[in-house]
Amino acid sequence: MSADAATPPSGSVSDTASTTTWSAGPFAVPNVTGTTGTVSCRSPQLCDDYALKVSVPMGYDAGHSLRIDVKWPDTAADFDLYVLDADGREVAASASSSDPETVLLPAVTASYTVRVVPYAPLGDSFTATASLVDNPVNPPPSTALPPTYANSSAPDSIKDAHNAGEPSIGVDRASGAAMFQAYTSTIKVTYDSAGAATWQDKSAKAANGCPQGSSTSLDPILFTDPATHRTFESQLAGKTALTCYTEDDGETWTPTSGSGINSGVDHQTIGGGPFAPGGPGALTSYPHAVYYCSQDIADASCAVSRDGGLTYGPAVPMYSLLDCGGLHGHVKVAPDGTVYVPNKDCGGNQAVAVSEDDGLTWAVRKNPSSTPGDSDPSVGIGAGGTVYMGYQNSDDDTARIAVSHDKGKTWLYDQNVGASLGIKNIVFPAVTAGDDNRAAFAFLGTTTGGNYQDTTNFKGIWRLYVATTYDGGQSWVTVDATPTDPVQKGSICTGGTTCGNDRNLLDFNDVTLDAQGRVLAAYADGCTGACANGGAQNYDALASIARQSSGNTLYGAYDAVVGGKHKKPRGGQ
Repeated sequence: MSADAATPPSGSVSDTASTTTWSAGPFAVPNVTGTTGTVSCRSPQLCDDYALKVSVPMGYDAGHSLRIDVKWPDTAADFDLYVLDADGREVAASASSSDPETVLLPAVTASYTVRVVPYAPLGDSFTATASLVDNPVNPPPSTALPPTYANSSAPDSIKDAHNAGEPSIGVDRASGAAMFQAYTSTIKVTYDSAGAATWQDKSAKAANGCPQGSSTSLDPILFTDPATHRTFESQLAGKTALTCYTEDDGETWTPTSGSGINSGVDHQTIGGGPFAPGGPGALTSYPHAVYYCSQDIADASCAVSRDGGLTYGPAVPMYSLLDCGGLHGHVKVAPDGTVYVPNKDCGGNQAVAVSEDDGLTWAVRKNPSSTPGDSDPSVGIGAGGTVYMGYQNSDDDTARIAVSHDKGKTWLYDQNVGASLGIKNIVFPAVTAGDDNRAAFAFLGTTTGGNYQDTTNFKGIWRLYVATTYDGGQSWVTVDATPTDPVQKGSICTGGTTCGNDRNLLDFNDVTLDAQGRVLAAYADGCTGACANGGAQNYDALASIARQSSGNTLYGAYDAVVGGKHKKPRGGQ
């Protein structure tokens, strides 16, 4: 029997009384039945049901939505949200690790059961709110000429060609080689004048100077500094990392200490860039700071290297679980030395942890227009310091991006960049930037709505999309970068180790740009062979890159030839 213990047990919203709230708890017994299919509410794994009635005039949904939020005090706890129609059919769900859990439905007259499931309650209670809200009005899409992309994939001769979940990518702007990380394999990808790709295994190993490389990993990551051309390859190994770097595109590698003392156990990331002014700066001839960040049980931390990544100082906490959820996105460094680490849930908003003193102290700066997502957000930083944060909005799982000119203190132009193509669900945001007014936002998306983690009922077709701005984020032009080859069919699980075979793509993708500002998006292709030709989903994870093949790049100097020579672009990432 389902529990109906909400206080009050029922309520209503209308165009004249637009909000109702209720609460329930405390809950002691977890209900994890949703991980294997339909949620069961039989004792002792109870649910909490609230009867919600919506009464609005005809056509009200054209400008309004029904928003339901469920939140709880302890960020370590977890509740899931489901909405059932009058016939008991599920019409919406938010079953992630976010706090709050949020769903959006069309604002029409209807009766619903709002079901809250104590997935990991830890003795906590929840508070829920149902509101009729105005639909956001997005600016018109960009009128810029849409860029196009050409795709290539690793040959089967490369060890981890089909084990490329969570890929990362960098470009050595001196040689033009793209460096791609796929599990324990580091791959060098070069392009000829016609854009044809050649993939070569350049993995770090004892034979080329890195005895700890290519052997084991809990999380792989790769970072190429666009100014110094040094590429780091790292494999997580508990509270440390097995890390080496190369300055010749993988021909030889140099081992390092790997990470800072007391680093975290999960979700490692490496980045680098200039030191902040006024600090002690570099200890060696290598001019840039290198940051290693990771998540621990109760906080997340970053350590800085002042000798080019050979050794690191102690890991410094960026935030605790009182501030943000533990998992975070990838570290990026601005041209002025400001360091950014994005997070998908900081007290009900997505945010960036920001350091302006070489990682000594950190501040969490929220985007108040956002709601928590299932995928980590991503930031790209323009040559003048403009920050672009792309994220999956938990309201409706759409692709949104916002812009900050003051290091995350305020955010502008927050908008849905997938609306023009009818994209209703996205995962794996990845952002890069070049000139201060140019950025690209890559993500996997589908035009199918509903719970994309429903392994039984979700039938969406996923593709790689890239949105580009040429006017500082005021407008975006979005294109399908994989129009002839789906990246996945059906569900994509972002629930970690509780997932089934639909977690083949793991947790993130990556995006970067080359010396001319071409965008290169790294992704794992989950639908290959017969699947790509109309057959069933095969849950592959093929190492793949979508490389920009036409259109203006992220460096305006390469839009046209000036005086017979290209202008030299500034930094950005």
